[in-house]
Amino acid sequence: MRVDSTGKVSLDHIYTEPDPRAYFSTLRGLEYQVPQAAKPHFEALIDEYRRTTGVTVPRVLDIGCSYGINAALVKYGAAMDDLYERYCDASGETVLALDREFVASRTPSDVRFTGLDVSGPALEYALAAGFLDDAVHADFESADPTAEQRATLAGTDLVVSTGCLGYVGEKSISRLIEAFDGRRPWMAHFVLRMFPFDPIEETLAEAGYETVLAEELFRQRRFATDEERTLVLDRLAEIGLDPRGREADGWFYARLFVSRPREEARPAPIRIEEK
Repeated sequence: MRVDSTGKVSLDHIYTEPDPRAYFSTLRGLEYQVPQAAKPHFEALIDEYRRTTGVTVPRVLDIGCSYGINAALVKYGAAMDDLYERYCDASGETVLALDREFVASRTPSDVRFTGLDVSGPALEYALAAGFLDDAVHADFESADPTAEQRATLAGTDLVVSTGCLGYVGEKSISRLIEAFDGRRPWMAHFVLRMFPFDPIEETLAEAGYETVLAEELFRQRRFATDEERTLVLDRLAEIGLDPRGREADGWFYARLFVSRPREEARPAPIRIEEK
């Protein structure tokens, strides 16, 4: 498998298919799980945002949303294991119908999801399935938002991501902040340890944000090849991070960064209520 400039294997092909079967069949073998780990943290942050601001139906922007997985989990109560079973067993003729049936059978939580991604097919599927309420097809690393895209982004209340930061950097975050037109949405980003968050944190600080790092680490997926493992361990060594008990055991690990406007910052990133 080809590796990209970061040392990770290139899985670009699974994000551009007309439906999520290749995405889930490939990632199932690697035990990809970070969206499930992120779900309670996103839910808790959304609940806290409602209590703090009085906004009853927050608008969430999911950066790098692919096929709308975070929206399926958070808005419609899906679980990754259920999605793996559905997409890995279904045919191309039935998968969209199954998703539409699932969405129709659920009572959604009071939240609206906008997906941002460079993959047009993934966004089209997430909209057709009903996971996303809106979508922005763009690469803000290379271009400013259009007027239409700015209008879609302007009402954002929260911004989340589960793995795209590192490929998406401070250029995109800066352009998004400008597109929010004076609003400062709360943010929660799960970022692989191999990708320093400092440049994005500095960009956010200049815009009036304070960022808190969660103590917990989160498994993302297993390494796909021995070469990927070696290259990632080398990268971690270069930036001074100890992989023992973490990446050295064969897993990518992510950190959670929660950013709020400075006047609304909290000493802890998120409090998860026992249910």
